[in-house]
Amino acid sequence: MDVDRQRLSSIAHAHHPIAAPVSGVNVNRLLRRAGREPAARILDLGCGEAAWALQALAQYPDGHADGVDISRYALERAAAAATERGLADRLTLHERDAQQYVPDGDYDLVLCVGSTHAFGGFDATLRLAGRHVNADGVLLVGEGFWQVPPTPQALAALDAPPEDFTDLAGLVDAAEQAGWTPGYAHVSDAAEWDDYEWSWIGSLTGWALDNPGHPDAADALALAREHRQQWLRGYRDVLGFATLVLRRT
Repeated sequence: MDVDRQRLSSIAHAHHPIAAPVSGVNVNRLLRRAGREPAARILDLGCGEAAWALQALAQYPDGHADGVDISRYALERAAAAATERGLADRLTLHERDAQQYVPDGDYDLVLCVGSTHAFGGFDATLRLAGRHVNADGVLLVGEGFWQVPPTPQALAALDAPPEDFTDLAGLVDAAEQAGWTPGYAHVSDAAEWDDYEWSWIGSLTGWALDNPGHPDAADALALAREHRQQWLRGYRDVLGFATLVLRRT
């Protein structure tokens, strides 16, 4: 994704900053299931607007979070959201590649939800993001999986070969083979997916229609239309999303 598409994607997430098909209620449920202490150290890799990290800080009132992302625009929005929620002193943002982040210690909770592409896929995320988790810590990872065998239309829409994802059982098997045991998982339902996709499309469309003279307006409409077609005619009801709460075996 080039810089302009990256910025447009950030605009598209304006009304769904969680950046994954997971409702706020289920974000909180997953964080409760993680079961960390109030002073937990939290790391959010590929954090975007840091919605997960900020919600974790609300769950763990004495904790501190680091958020890592390459998008300056998203991090600026994250900083503004942290200030608005009175959490700016407990969130440190880092503009860098998640693979290159070198922390000063281990974390009680590491998040990578909808950002496994930053590490090259699920298996690499378990290995590379997992190195930041302390011995008794939790790795919370959100990843896609095939709900049904992928259709040619889904593969074309996602620009992905079939082996890019497995089914849900395969996802759990991969976690176990990498030395992690799932203690809980949330599988996003159709309503969460629809809300996520329509929010993404609607935010981008609304911004373009509200700013018709902006040089990016036409590109924004085109991107929204392209994404809508890829979703509705491609991977809707084919690609699922699961968020796993993992501890070391």
